[in-house]
This record gives sequence, structure tokens and C-alpha cells, in this order.
Amino acid sequence: MTSIVMTHGAFCGGWSFERFRRPFEAAGYETIAPDLRGHAAGDPPEAVVGASMSDYAADIARRCAEFAEPPVLLGHSMGGLVALLAARKVAVKALVLLAPSPPWGMMGSSLEETATAFGVQMAGLFTGGALYPDRGLMRAFSLDRLEQADREAAVALLRPESAVAVRETLNWWLDPFMTTSLGPGTIGAPALVIAGEGDVVHTAATARAVAERIGADVKVMPGMSHWLVGEPGWEAVAEAAIAWLADQDLSSAA
Repeated sequence: MTSIVMTHGAFCGGWSFERFRRPFEAAGYETIAPDLRGHAAGDPPEAVVGASMSDYAADIARRCAEFAEPPVLLGHSMGGLVALLAARKVAVKALVLLAPSPPWGMMGSSLEETATAFGVQMAGLFTGGALYPDRGLMRAFSLDRLEQADREAAVALLRPESAVAVRETLNWWLDPFMTTSLGPGTIGAPALVIAGEGDVVHTAATARAVAERIGADVKVMPGMSHWLVGEPGWEAVAEAAIAWLADQDLSSAA
């Protein structure tokens, strides 16, 4: 059985895949949705302090290495970038990236994308501490297509995020260590990037640029926004990923 490791985005946890993982399991995959370090429900806010994107990637790479055979890595938003970085450290059968944060050196492709990044980061521009989620921004840009009850349920589960990791992702030009750089060449595994047509957090144009950078296939979902794992239409996103995986020769992938 092929396993899929699902990596959540900033301020979230493995809970974000609660519904999204079910179609994959119905299709015969084993799914694992770990919390990134410091993101479990019982973790204190300071648990994320100082955590780097390289730490997150190393943790996910170690988790992937525990399987008898390489898993598929799936990541959403910042978790998509974590998955990309992890795939440089460990063998994976395939990558599925949902609205991924772009790696070092890639600018956002719209004013809204830049403004969103600026708004998230301003609360902790130079701190190494815990950055608390801006729930207003999340409601307006990430969770905007959810019904109010679902939106508020998701907002209630948001966690503090490492200010270091957010800065390395959204303000990479401030990072002299180039933490989120992928290095030269494409990713040595088949990859699919899925974007929401109406996403302003990581736009479809940005997703296409990421896909071109890593040699991935790309699919844009009409009418969708950023919360591809749970907003109306999420089932079609899962179905697209499952159909794409079925077309890959995962039995021989290393």
C-alpha cells in the first residue's frame, strides 16, 4: 500500500486534512497527517519559537524515511514548500502540492499576494518568537469560501507559528542563509501543483511558476480559493490528485 504524508500549512495542524484525506483512503492509500513541531493541540505557544523551515523539512523527511518504501508527499500552502524541501532530503514516490508557498528567489505574482504576505509578517518582522495568526486575514483570504460555521471552527483551531519560518517563507530576501532555496535542477520525482483560480494568497500564476521551476504538472481549479483542503469543491481537488497519482508509475518510483 502506498502511503501519503500530508503536510499542513502555517498556523494549522494535521486537523486541516480531516476530510481531505478520506477520498485517498477510499482509493486505497494510507494517509498520515502529522503536526509540524509545536503545532499539536496541546503544545504551548512557545513550542514553535525558533523553528526554521529547515527544521520542519527535516522532521517530515525523517517521517518519510520510516516507511518501508518511499511515500507520496502532499503539502498545502507553506506545507507545500516544506514538502519540496523534504523531497531534497529523502526519496519520495511523488509530490502533490496544493497552493504551495514559492521557494527562495520567487516573488509573488500579484499586489494582493504581496499585501497578504506583508500583513501576516508585520506582527513579527524581526522576532524569533511565536507569531499569532491574524484571524481577520485568514477569514478574508484563506478561509473566505467556507460557510461561517466551518470558517469559525477552523479559526478556533489555528495555532501560533514560528516567526522564523514565516519570515523564511514570505520574506526570503531577509534570509541570508537561503533556507528555502531548492538548489539547482528539478525535483527527482513526478510532481503535480494544484492552484485555486481565485486564490490571492498564492495565486495561480505563482503556482504555475513553481510548477515550471520543479518540472511539475499543473492544474488550476475554477472558482477555488486558497483552502483547497476544505472549502466547497475540495472533493474535486482530491479527485484530481487521485486521478493524477493513478497515472503515475508509483510502483517503480524511488
